[in-house]
Amino acid sequence: MFKYDGDVTLDALVHAAVAIGMLVVVPLGLRLVDAPGLAGTRRWWPAAAVPGAGSLWLPRGPLAVTLAALYALGALILAGHALARVRRSLRPQRSRRLAATEVAVLTALTCPLVAAGSLVAERAGYALGGFRLDVLTLTVAHFHFAGFAAALVAGLVCRAVPGRRAGRLAALSVPAGTALVFAGYLVGALATGDAGEVVQAAGALVLTAGMWTVGWLTWRDLRPAVADRSTRALLATSAAVLVVTMLIALDWAVGEAVGVPHLSVRAMAATHGLGNALGFALCGVAAWYRLRPLPL
Repeated sequence: MFKYDGDVTLDALVHAAVAIGMLVVVPLGLRLVDAPGLAGTRRWWPAAAVPGAGSLWLPRGPLAVTLAALYALGALILAGHALARVRRSLRPQRSRRLAATEVAVLTALTCPLVAAGSLVAERAGYALGGFRLDVLTLTVAHFHFAGFAAALVAGLVCRAVPGRRAGRLAALSVPAGTALVFAGYLVGALATGDAGEVVQAAGALVLTAGMWTVGWLTWRDLRPAVADRSTRALLATSAAVLVVTMLIALDWAVGEAVGVPHLSVRAMAATHGLGNALGFALCGVAAWYRLRPLPL
């Protein structure tokens, strides 16, 4: 499993990325989602996001935990909206099978809760589930961007290319890859040997396939159809960035699994992490917000 020994520079990079996710990416993304009562949650989201972001920059202790817990409360309410959507989708008069776009949306709504739980534990200095604190820190970032943002954008792309098998693949493989990566963390914390790294590598493969499919469909099918230059540029940036950032993630995961040279975690945070946070997630969600599609 990775380790960065409390590197101050790396901490600042990760914390800055997570703050962008909490304060900008999630609230913009929530405007693209429809769920019973979600409009009210969108209005008061800053009351959870601002304390959550603030907790990142405080020393570990009671105050940081309290602020992180406020964010966790907001994330828990988001997960409640996901549960409400599941109940609505599985009513007798509706299909008993969740559509690919629905799977993506449900993933987006639940991922902040995983991130928030990790944040509370990390701010308390508690090795939740046996995870080291550095793992918890990166889990917070992962579930905002590879979780919330990637799943949401994958669902939007899937709906925008109806009938395309590639769209359904993206909407399903992004949630599946995210879940596999998380499972790899669990296996690595609970088991001995390299099993955790192998599962993480499998998750990285699935997630990369899904993200590259999202980027390909965005670049080839969606970008050319957009008249507004700024929006088209945002879509192009989000699609192009994925080519590099996911290749870096794949290189790191495979390197960890088979023991070959690969980038350090510090380099990963500065390239893959910030690239996905700013280039993919922020630009992608902003582009879709400008497009004003019907909420998912």
